[in-house]
Amino acid sequence: MGQLPENRVPQDGVVIAAGTVRGTQSFVHTLSECWRRPSLTALEVLWRWAYGIPALLLLWFVGSKILRDTPVDYAALRNMTVLDPMGSAETLAKAIEALVPQVLRVALWLAPVMVVVWVVVSAIGRTVVLRRVDGRLHGQVGTLIVLQGMRVVALLGSFLVWFWCMGRVAEMTVTGPMAAGGEPNLVGYFSLVIVTTLGLFTLWAVVSWALSVAPLLAMLKGLGVGGSLAAAFRLGPLKSKLVEINLVMGIVKIALIVLAMVFSATPLPFESVTTPEFLTWWWVGVTVCYILASDFFHVARQVAYLQLWRAFEGQENFLRG
Repeated sequence: MGQLPENRVPQDGVVIAAGTVRGTQSFVHTLSECWRRPSLTALEVLWRWAYGIPALLLLWFVGSKILRDTPVDYAALRNMTVLDPMGSAETLAKAIEALVPQVLRVALWLAPVMVVVWVVVSAIGRTVVLRRVDGRLHGQVGTLIVLQGMRVVALLGSFLVWFWCMGRVAEMTVTGPMAAGGEPNLVGYFSLVIVTTLGLFTLWAVVSWALSVAPLLAMLKGLGVGGSLAAAFRLGPLKSKLVEINLVMGIVKIALIVLAMVFSATPLPFESVTTPEFLTWWWVGVTVCYILASDFFHVARQVAYLQLWRAFEGQENFLRG
């Protein structure tokens, strides 16, 4: 049996040291490699917006029709300000009460259609990006469609759990005390919302790694749906490295969201001297920057998975030799 050298030997951009494929220690190298290949992020942005722009236009059309057909005090909505949070909250609550029935009626047919289209487009787009990274990968669009659909269902389930948790938090800190004749605990509410959201987000990052790596295994080995899912749970020592990367990417996503929130709130103290048009364009710019950064890290995660697998595969072949 061969012995791996004690010195570090790079293989497909992943470091192998003392017989162990390293995970996040080489992730900076993966980020720099993706940065040097902007075409990967450009392809990711392209396929996402090939879906996103028509979807936004459709939502704009449907939303405008709902707003035209629903009696809402738009003048009060336009006059909302952070300087009067309670008044703004009451105005917003009245508008939501009027709009929710109309939105739900449309969402019953529109949401499933948009989800199905997203699943198909994302499977095709992911195939194009990964084959640009490594031309040796198999084209498994049908398998990726099914796997992506399973991931979307699981993600929607996590959102339902989040909404349920938010309802319980509101009962404990706001509606419960108010029903008992007390004051709502807004500080407790927002604290629990932040802690619960971060906890669920981190939990999803830890447990969703198999659904993230299964499409890559399908393309690596030419497997079907069942085979790729089974292979995702039989990765041996490589599994901990993939979980590690998935957790780090979850933390990165949280950091991006926090940065987006901070930059979105930056102009608010100057609301009295800024125009609504400036605030609108500022928020559009922050949103676009967040989307570009998020797409870049999505690509980096897939490239990291692929490099880890290639390095681990090479290590196993060396040991068998």
